[in-house]
Formats: sequence, C-alpha cells, structure tokens
Amino acid sequence: MITHVAVVPQAPLLVPRLSPGTEPGLASLRDACLSAVRTLGARWVAVGPHPEDLTVPPRSAGSFRGYGVDVPVRLSADGSGEEPEIGLPLPALVAGWLREQTGAESVEVRLLGDATDPARCARVGEDLDEDGPSALLVLGDGSNRHGAGAPGSADERAAGFDDSVAKALAKADAEALFALDPELAAELGASGRASWQVLAGLGDGWRAELLYSAAPFGVAYHVAVWERG
Repeated sequence: MITHVAVVPQAPLLVPRLSPGTEPGLASLRDACLSAVRTLGARWVAVGPHPEDLTVPPRSAGSFRGYGVDVPVRLSADGSGEEPEIGLPLPALVAGWLREQTGAESVEVRLLGDATDPARCARVGEDLDEDGPSALLVLGDGSNRHGAGAPGSADERAAGFDDSVAKALAKADAEALFALDPELAAELGASGRASWQVLAGLGDGWRAELLYSAAPFGVAYHVAVWERG
C-alpha cells in the first residue's frame, strides 16, 4: 500500500550543475523537492510522462549530458546500473538524481504515455496501491505557457489551470485531479497531467501539504507531499 507520496517537477534545472545561477526561486524549488522526497524512505516507485508507456528498472543508469552537463545518475545504490543505448528519459534522470541526493536505495520508474486517459491513469494508481512499495514519486510539470517569455508562449488559461492543480495537490483532492482535461493540459503544455491523475486511484484518507507552486521561468512547478493516515 502506498503510504507516502511526493509530487515534484521533472525540470533539469533542479540539478545545480545544469543551472548554477543564483535565482532565489530556484533555490526554493530545489529545497522543496528535496524536502518532499526525504519523506519517501528507502525504496520508491515513480511515475512520470513520456511519449509512450515505458518501465525503467532500478538497475538502470544514465546521464544529463543531453541537457548540457555530464552528470551521471543511477536508479539504484548498489552500483550495478547500466545506461541504455537510447539514454534515460528525463523523468527517470530526475528521479535518479533525487534518489542519490537523499540516499534512498532504489527507484523504479513507470512512464505513462502523454495521451493516457484519466481512467487508465487512475487504474495505474490503484494497481500501485495494491502491489507497489509504500512510497510513490510523481514527476511532471505544469503549463509551460505562463507569460510572454514562456517556452510555449503566453496563454491566459495557464494561470487558472495551474491554480486548480495546486489547490488539488494541497487538499489531496483526487476528484479534482481526475477531472483535469487532457486536451486542455496538452494545449497548455502541462506534462504532469497523466502523472497527477495516477493519484486519483489512491483513494481517500490523505493528509497533504503544498510545499511550492510557482512559475519562475514561465513553466509551473508544483511540489507537494501526501501522507496516509
């Protein structure tokens, strides 16, 4: 049964060597992410977005070299990781880096296709709750269309969309997360939609805390922790 959840973005800028600037908001984001994943314990399962379904086993390893700096990561602490020829997808890289920062033993990463419908996302959550480890890491970004300088260009709907996501994460509101519109999320460049809807399959009885919610570079990042109790 899943008893602890950490929700974080999948942004490469979490890694200091990839974004060594002094932006105050960036330090706050990193601190929030590390605080969130420290609640997860030794073994995690992670969910994140990808063009298609993919499972990345804990024995895997990779590097952020494709994002500008060769920062190696492993999904397991036992040192046996091997890097796939195609490289690790970004959510797996971020999950591995966070694992290393907190000293956790391992993380298995299950990636959901971008077009996965809400009902199937929730079923993934149900299956993980029944058969998975007690800790779940949820990776994904909000809209990339906040403001004129945003990567996806400005869209006035972005603020309302991410406000609803932040409120749902802060209240552990599974119904609100399930109700997120996949088409709207895609239009707004919100990669975390499918990952967040996995939480809709975990049922009720959660205490939640929103640790961070902002769009410092035109992309919304949300960090939250849920604890069952």
